Amino acid sequence: MDTITELLRGALEEVRSLGDGATASYIPELAQADPERLALSVVGPRGRVRSVGDEDAEFTIQSMSKPFVLALALVEHGRDAVFAKVGAEPSGEPFNAISLEADTGRPANPLINAGAIATTALIGGDDVDARTARIVELLSAFAGRSLWIDESVYASESSTGDRNRALAHLMRSYGVIDVSVDLAVETYFRQCSALVTVRDLAVMASTLAFGGWNPVTGERVVGESVARDVLSIMASCGMYDYSGQWMLRVGLPAKSGVSGGIIAVAPSQFGVAAFSPRLDEHGNSVRAVAIVEQLSERLGMHLLEPHESLAAPAVSVEGTAEGPTIRLSGELGFAGTERVMLVLRELASGMPEGATLTLDARELARTHPAALAVLEGEFEGLPLGLRLQT
Repeated sequence: MDTITELLRGALEEVRSLGDGATASYIPELAQADPERLALSVVGPRGRVRSVGDEDAEFTIQSMSKPFVLALALVEHGRDAVFAKVGAEPSGEPFNAISLEADTGRPANPLINAGAIATTALIGGDDVDARTARIVELLSAFAGRSLWIDESVYASESSTGDRNRALAHLMRSYGVIDVSVDLAVETYFRQCSALVTVRDLAVMASTLAFGGWNPVTGERVVGESVARDVLSIMASCGMYDYSGQWMLRVGLPAKSGVSGGIIAVAPSQFGVAAFSPRLDEHGNSVRAVAIVEQLSERLGMHLLEPHESLAAPAVSVEGTAEGPTIRLSGELGFAGTERVMLVLRELASGMPEGATLTLDARELARTHPAALAVLEGEFEGLPLGLRLQT
């Protein structure tokens, strides 16, 4: 077993003794879950999956489906159309609260139940089966394998889902939902009943982490702008009325589910998933929250941790027969151009007029267009023969 897996196993064992909380009692099938189940999985940029604990245990995705259905709605309709129907603000209330705008009936965000039902209602298809198929197809692409619905959990959710139906009726009265309540709500119940493992969830989280590209399958699932919009909502709204504390303590876009799972995303680094069925008063898994918080602290995953590589990309200078060459590697963002321009100016100050200076950017993994524009402007001000290789 490698060092990283040992680190994950150690983190898992540190939270195993936590016994607070209880399984979700309001959905009979979830109430029967084994409360001692505990699992953790991480997926990095090379697509290697590292999982420990009850990694093969299956459970339903529940509200962790919401970010991915939001992604599908964004793909099908675009940002403006989606957010005309649902807001983008933290509700500060429980997941099943009636958080609707007083004048429009628009739900606060897509990750509370009301907002998720409104988002699900946007997915195309003639009936529940057709809409569910579109959703499961996308969830499967994110997970890197075919997923399916747990029919017993679906039946349990549907039989106890009167509050969600009430929310849907209220939104339909405002015109937020354009389809029948049954079509919207039964599709929503079915999406929440998709079976996953902690490994599946980590792969799904990693696909968001890498801008919609699945590092396990190599498939482009959604575009970068869609992944970015989804992560923005997860960062502020994904943990319901614990979202502020979560951002303070963990600092990662995340989404929880009442089956006991949590997904968390360290953008451009890795996706994380943890699972344990006992929930706290917010509907979040007690042990999953603890373990992801622990990992964030130990591994420096918080979004607001300083990342020097963005401000200081790798720069090397080589002498050639044609003149010096500056080679760049890693990622070049806007902040990183300052260091590159400093090197350019220092070299230019010691070179005769008309000499050739080459900037080789072919090894950059990623370059922001604004950074290139700044460097091109810098080139124009130097009295040298300049060449840019990309």
